[in-house]
Amino acid sequence: MLEDVQASPDTRGISLDEVGIEGLRYPVLVADGQGAKRETVATASMSVSLGPEVKGAHLSRFIEVLHNAREQLTPHSAAGLADDLRQHMGSPSARVHLTFPYFLEREAPVTRARAYVEYSCAVAAVSRGNGTAVTLSVEVPVTSVCPCSKAISDRGAHNQRGHITIDIKPADHPTDLWFDELISLAEGAASSPVYALLKRPDERHVTMAGYDNPVFVEDMVRNVCLALDVADRVASYRVRAVNDESIHNHAAYAAVSWTSPRGA
Repeated sequence: MLEDVQASPDTRGISLDEVGIEGLRYPVLVADGQGAKRETVATASMSVSLGPEVKGAHLSRFIEVLHNAREQLTPHSAAGLADDLRQHMGSPSARVHLTFPYFLEREAPVTRARAYVEYSCAVAAVSRGNGTAVTLSVEVPVTSVCPCSKAISDRGAHNQRGHITIDIKPADHPTDLWFDELISLAEGAASSPVYALLKRPDERHVTMAGYDNPVFVEDMVRNVCLALDVADRVASYRVRAVNDESIHNHAAYAAVSWTSPRGA
């Protein structure tokens, strides 16, 4: 038998909040809003807490648990992944955080030409003896037209690329809340979505549609909040919108956090 040093007792009497791995890139299959699976590569951070008597964590077990869960990533399976890790390691708590590119096929508004748009997504889960909490995060690229510029200009209005970030904790587990819905919600809060493929008729349509729907960063955040506040599935959220200003040498942003009075 090989000696297991990490399993030996520690006598310094100090508990550790987190011990684990980070920066691990691993292939996973992520569920989408249409009932299918999408291949992607996640960057994983995984940790457990250690009692004062435990010297260390067996890092190989983190990979084993992740590999067994890689076939179907959903809010429910993310919660199960954190809970399995906690039990497998015999720890009071476990944390899992996975970030990955998530691709959705989008149609151009006029020609219906199709191409994939990339969104940056993350799912995090924390498991303790009294339950597991899941958080979803998505960053959505958008376009916004400045209402002030439109109001004071004889011709045109300045517009810019930006992004809306939504961090959300669902109210119940398992939940049907997923990235597709959050992405559509964020795109609807802006002047226009961002497309990977636009032909001339599409570009004309997008330009005029954005001009007819000017929004500040404040408007985008509030638009997202209005959509989320009516959803009983939401326990808490944070929404942040950032514009990379096209005529200023700074960015503009707005943000808000909210927690249901029922508790997160």
